[in-house]
Amino acid sequence: MTTKPSGSYTGMAGRQGIAEKDLIDFRSDTVTQPTSGMREAMANAQVGDDVYGEDPSLNLLEEQVATLLGKEAALFFPTGTMSNLAGLLSHCQRGEEAIVGDQYHIYRDEACGASVLGGIAMQPLQTDARGSVTVEQLAAAIKPDDPHCAVSRLLCLENTVGGVLQDQDNIDALTDYAHQQGLLVHMDGARLLHAAVAQELSPARLVQNIDSVSLCLSKGMGLPLGSVLSGTKAFIQRAKRMRKLLGGGMRQAGIIGAAGLYALEHHIERLADDHRRARTLAEGLAEIEGLTLDLSAIETNIMFITPEPIDHAALHLFLADNGVLIGGQSPSCRMVVHMDIDDAAIARTLDLFRQYYQ
Repeated sequence: MTTKPSGSYTGMAGRQGIAEKDLIDFRSDTVTQPTSGMREAMANAQVGDDVYGEDPSLNLLEEQVATLLGKEAALFFPTGTMSNLAGLLSHCQRGEEAIVGDQYHIYRDEACGASVLGGIAMQPLQTDARGSVTVEQLAAAIKPDDPHCAVSRLLCLENTVGGVLQDQDNIDALTDYAHQQGLLVHMDGARLLHAAVAQELSPARLVQNIDSVSLCLSKGMGLPLGSVLSGTKAFIQRAKRMRKLLGGGMRQAGIIGAAGLYALEHHIERLADDHRRARTLAEGLAEIEGLTLDLSAIETNIMFITPEPIDHAALHLFLADNGVLIGGQSPSCRMVVHMDIDDAAIARTLDLFRQYYQ
């Protein structure tokens, strides 16, 4: 094994002055740059004041996302966190409860906003190795009609979970049971389009019985920012009020709307390229002694690798000094393939890992 450099890694470009355009950035699929075609669409966008409902590009984007997901209406948000939060605030009153997987983004990575800002109790369910929960767990978590308990109001699901596809039969069963018990269902579909492309199913099929869906356009689709919340017309009217309360109302946001329209036309089917490249990368890494990863979990564009010995700082620093950035999530490192990573970047990354572990 080669001698590892010591020191900490701050997330900036490597110390050898590597140009930003030459970086291979696996930290997230949110780091993508708009393509030339997307930039042209943004430059030529028709715009208006969206708070007044007068931005034609954003209105059209919302209509197209609603149609894509089989919903009545949709609303654009600056971030997925705000989209999810507005969804929960629109479904639940203070003192009511949302039931959610303990590894889901809404529960782990959104600063507990639903509880802090909305007074919504969060009831976590333990997810399995694939990020799933069961109907039996849901049944056990729903509270009785008792003043000692919060009112169970909402089930929150996620697809994909850490890049892993969620079984559609299980999602349908969970949704059906939740509705039978009087609960609504929200889907954090940040990477729902990855799930649809990987399974060769329509996005609408994946969420056909789900009441609200948050779809992120800055993950995999190449937008600089933005998520779209979809549901019934009445739900979106409530969500519009919540967006205003949270400070998410924007003005000439059609610049981003145009980027979203371009992505819906050009960037959905190409997600299959990210999945193929992720598989190639994972299979190559699995052959390197000193790395551990579960190939059965590489179903879309995300993978988790565990270095042995676990010394993230040294590995991160070596890769960064050679123009490759990866994410850190002890004890594993996360790597996400996206539209700015091509076949040559995959080959270069594998070569660097082999150098490090030789």
